[in-house]
Amino acid sequence: MNDLLAIPCVLMRGGTSKGPFFLAGDLPAAAGQRDEILLSVMGSGHPLQIDGIGGGNPVTSKVAIVGPASIPGADVDYLFAQVRVDQQIVDTSPNCGNMLAAVGPFAIEAGLVQVRGETTLVRIHNVNTRKLIEAEVPTPNGSVSYLGNAEIDGVPGRAAPIGLTFMDAAGARTGQLFPTGKPVDLIDGVAVTCIDCAMPMMLIEVAAIGASGFESAAELNADRALLGRLEELRIAAGERMGLGDVRNQVTPKPVLLSRPRSGGDISVRYFMPHQCHPSLATTGAVGIATACISHDTVASLLIGGRTPPVVLSIEHPSGHLDVKLYERDGKVVAGILRTARRLFEGQVFAKPVAQLGCAA
Repeated sequence: MNDLLAIPCVLMRGGTSKGPFFLAGDLPAAAGQRDEILLSVMGSGHPLQIDGIGGGNPVTSKVAIVGPASIPGADVDYLFAQVRVDQQIVDTSPNCGNMLAAVGPFAIEAGLVQVRGETTLVRIHNVNTRKLIEAEVPTPNGSVSYLGNAEIDGVPGRAAPIGLTFMDAAGARTGQLFPTGKPVDLIDGVAVTCIDCAMPMMLIEVAAIGASGFESAAELNADRALLGRLEELRIAAGERMGLGDVRNQVTPKPVLLSRPRSGGDISVRYFMPHQCHPSLATTGAVGIATACISHDTVASLLIGGRTPPVVLSIEHPSGHLDVKLYERDGKVVAGILRTARRLFEGQVFAKPVAQLGCAA
């Protein structure tokens, strides 16, 4: 019998992200012990995450922890963890809407939610942001279906559609849509919108930092001067948003905005925060779309004001992502179509907590 810690795990793709899904009861309740295990599982601290199951990229170094709901009106709790690739850091301050797409299927197959007809509505409490998201999961014949005709840019092939509705996403981290109190701030001579909607972000018109907005993710990742400039602005924006010193946090996310050129409403380059996303984060899309319908933001000034109900098509390096904004019960909600797939299940092995330098 080996001396490693065996933990039940399911690897899932959610939207354009991928990572292990755990039941909350299978991990330590103490955050420090839990994070040490996640770092061991993912192999963080090495660019390839060679000693773990992480994929060596921020979009494949994500973890979902799912358990029974802790609040009324929800079916399950979902805690998201962004596990850094190059550093041994676990950040639970943000949410991830792409991984969120797989939470409903995982919860149903784990027995946390009962199937309710051809489509099962799963009400997800995101522990990170204390917000509620509804997921519509295809469940024909009494079980989750992953096969279908839905396509999303950034993922090859087709799959069953999963509809996500973000309920009252404003103020996910800070409690305010515009944490600085203004739709536009001037930081070191650059006009930015600091917005907190599903994800804290710093929106910048790309011309303000000397880029075109149509570079590939690889080209932007190779531009060390641009990345350094974005990080300087991000750190300053984080302080203004009340997030404190964000050097070891992944929020706020920097986002470059430009006019569309492929039939969409706006074009974006979304950073995670030190690499450009190969497509676009779902939560980022919700916040960007909300900025487009909000007066006097960098986004709305760039493309002109839009009013819900409206569908906004956001161009990104891999294609488009559409966000439907409409009113429900007096509040604006955001709907997005995603897909998910179960990849494998079994046990993942971690070094015991005592060997990781964390008290048992």
